[in-house]
Amino acid sequence: MSLPNCPKCHSEYVYEDQAMLICPECAYEWNPHEVEVDEDALIIKDATGKQLHEGDKVTLAKDLKVKGSSQVLKIGTKATIKRLVDGDHDIDCKVDGAGDMMLKSQFVKKASA
Repeated sequence: MSLPNCPKCHSEYVYEDQAMLICPECAYEWNPHEVEVDEDALIIKDATGKQLHEGDKVTLAKDLKVKGSSQVLKIGTKATIKRLVDGDHDIDCKVDGAGDMMLKSQFVKKASA
């Protein structure tokens, strides 16, 4: 039976100690039967608390003024999430009728499928 390489340093010298796998090079220990959670993953939720993902369709939960313009995006306007980013405006999306822009997740609701 071959053991997987270390997920941290990719060393091939991993050994088994009871239920744990241990890397002698970086001293990382893990249970191969546990589902690994990516702690660096960005978790962004909409106004109702539903988790958002890239490619999701959302609608605006309130009227929003477009900064630097006299344009107002009305409640219910649809958008498609292109990517999620870390920061104040955490959704990079394409808004119907307005083009590409950054929005705050607190002002959108995930559209029902």
